Amino acid sequence: MTTSTNSKLYDLMTARKSVRVYDPNFQITKEEIEDMLKQATTAPSSSNLQPWSFLVIQDQDVKKELRAIAFNQAQVESSSAVIAILGNSDMYKKVDQIYTQNVAEGHMDESTKELMIANTNATYPKASKDTRMNIAAFDAGLVSMQLMLIAKEKGYDTVTMGGFDKEKFADRFELPENIFPIVLIALGKAAAPAHGSSRLPLEEVARFI
Repeated sequence: MTTSTNSKLYDLMTARKSVRVYDPNFQITKEEIEDMLKQATTAPSSSNLQPWSFLVIQDQDVKKELRAIAFNQAQVESSSAVIAILGNSDMYKKVDQIYTQNVAEGHMDESTKELMIANTNATYPKASKDTRMNIAAFDAGLVSMQLMLIAKEKGYDTVTMGGFDKEKFADRFELPENIFPIVLIALGKAAAPAHGSSRLPLEEVARFI
């Protein structure tokens, strides 16, 4: 059996590349970035706790500061915006708000809500901070990938940057103790084509049993 890959989704997946050279004169509006972020947050998360938040940096002076924190990566300054994906190690503290909203929107009944809240409060606070940070980082990866595909669908380009001084970033932007930076995503319009990249053969990375 063969599977067709002739679809818009597959086209977007193959067209999306890590772009590092951007048109510094091209700007994306705050409203359009907000729309992309809202769509990206449809990504799944552990217990639906949505342990992510976003710091959108558009100011050129601030981006210049960030470039130094990001080991002088030029795309920090030349892109339209840099979106910092932040994790929340205390994500469980929003459980009441999240599940109350689930009931209000008709996704579950009151008894299911109370059960989910009880289970969350019995589990997450007992987990180590490192464990909760790992959960948040994994979920942030899901929302980040959706954001990059959404941006590509709108005709924009992105690159993820894990190479930056996270301690300096947290200090500069005065992040509370439970909020930590995970990755930076440059967003803008390519001024030069991205380099292609190879992938390992499937038989080296997949095993069927």
